[in-house]
Amino acid sequence: MIELTGHTLTVEEAKKVIYDKEGVTLSPESLVKVNQSREAVERIVREQRIVYGINTGFGKFSDVLIDQQHVEELQLNLIHSHACGVGDPFPEKVSRAMLLLRANALLKGYSGVRPVVIETLIALLNKGIHPVIPQQGSLGASGDLAPLSHLALALMGEGEVFYKGEIQPTLTTLSKEDIMPITLQAKEGLALINGTQAMTAMGLINYIEAEQLAYQSEMIAAITIEGLQGITDAFDEDIHIARGYPQQIDTAQRIRNHLDGSRLTTSQGELRVQDAYSLRCIPQVHGASWQALDYVKEKLEIEMNAATDNPLIFQNGKKSSPEAISMDSQSHSQWIS
Repeated sequence: MIELTGHTLTVEEAKKVIYDKEGVTLSPESLVKVNQSREAVERIVREQRIVYGINTGFGKFSDVLIDQQHVEELQLNLIHSHACGVGDPFPEKVSRAMLLLRANALLKGYSGVRPVVIETLIALLNKGIHPVIPQQGSLGASGDLAPLSHLALALMGEGEVFYKGEIQPTLTTLSKEDIMPITLQAKEGLALINGTQAMTAMGLINYIEAEQLAYQSEMIAAITIEGLQGITDAFDEDIHIARGYPQQIDTAQRIRNHLDGSRLTTSQGELRVQDAYSLRCIPQVHGASWQALDYVKEKLEIEMNAATDNPLIFQNGKKSSPEAISMDSQSHSQWIS
């Protein structure tokens, strides 16, 4: 069982959830912050403070104020207007990854949603109910609006989902699993769609598959060395420590492990003095590839645990000083202090 905190999700944990269908739970400590953030949103609505996305329109209509009685209708209309993706659906594993990543982002406690929103995302994940999400329609940056709107439809009992190898109406599937659709309240529609979870999910899936290919390439390299009676001296640990690149050192270690006990390899001078570059420099070449993969992994894990909402709720939304607004070029986040 993987516990989400909003801050600590790793590629390895995500792989277990996406591919091995491992279950997910929510950190009680993180839910405390989620509740505090939600109380802040409700206080803003109650006090009729003007805050983007809570009681205003969106984008060009950010200066249009919304009456308190229409706040829930605003969130519903937001999802319906943006659920306009086209094309073939994402693979089911990408949809599953999106559920995981969106729940993790909301669990950070900066989005102002009720715990039930996150709990419903996790219920879908643990029951193997994956929204059908068209591939075309994202803006990029924090603009995965269309794909995430189709994900949000599933929470509301609308649209279609993958379930047990078939595409089914969402409401029918939720009824089978005793999951109640939710009615979105203030801020929640915007919180569900203002993120990068579609592109991050695709990046995550691509990384996991690329990593697997990289490991398989090392196995193939080891088999090639055996087939050509290659010299194992080239993979001696001291040689690669002397060069100093961690990924090169690790690759050489894995090659040695693959060849451990093999009777198809040779030592220097036994058949020849040295092998061709393509054999003796495997750690150097593959190690450089691992450097690139490690860079991608680092950025993915940052984004997997990132908050991308606009606005973000800080300090429980208390107005202890004039509102400070900081607009970030990627997340377009509004600070409420």
